[in-house]
Amino acid sequence: MQIIRSIQNRIYEIRGERVMLDFDLAALYDVPTKVLNQSVKRNIARFPKDFMFQLTVEDYESIRFQVETLEGSNSSRSQIVTLKTGRGHNRKYMPYAFTEQGIAMLSGILSSDKAIQMNIAIMRAFVEIRRILLKECDLKEQLKEIRERIGEHDVQLNQIYDAMENLLDEKAAERKWDERERIGFRKK
Repeated sequence: MQIIRSIQNRIYEIRGERVMLDFDLAALYDVPTKVLNQSVKRNIARFPKDFMFQLTVEDYESIRFQVETLEGSNSSRSQIVTLKTGRGHNRKYMPYAFTEQGIAMLSGILSSDKAIQMNIAIMRAFVEIRRILLKECDLKEQLKEIRERIGEHDVQLNQIYDAMENLLDEKAAERKWDERERIGFRKK
């Protein structure tokens, strides 16, 4: 269950699609990102645009803080010196994003035991996310029904309150009539 939560934290929504980035997948598969991308490029016919796409700078900027939080980025870096030191820390190319179908296709080109196990876990994570979203939609429908019922009940309650006020007004009028000062002659 812990691995599925870890994978769910690495699933981003970009361009309306739930995707995982190449460096996250490479870390999960325990291979260098370069090796993963080379394998994909050798089998590029298996990855149409709806299975895999390269992020734009805007796409990457929109999720950059989520990615840095996940990587455990050192937040005490100077604002002036924004580049990390060391080879391979600064991206020359924007990362590739893989949809659920693209990740399933990766299982066909990466055949190590670790890759197979991770792929199964990733598919389970996507299924879990879908299940949660379906529950959420169901809850929204239930809330909508409750609001409609409450609206109907409000109308009915208002009618009851109006009827009760009318009854109370009638009772008050009767009491005043009974307690009025009598005029006229009295029999002795």
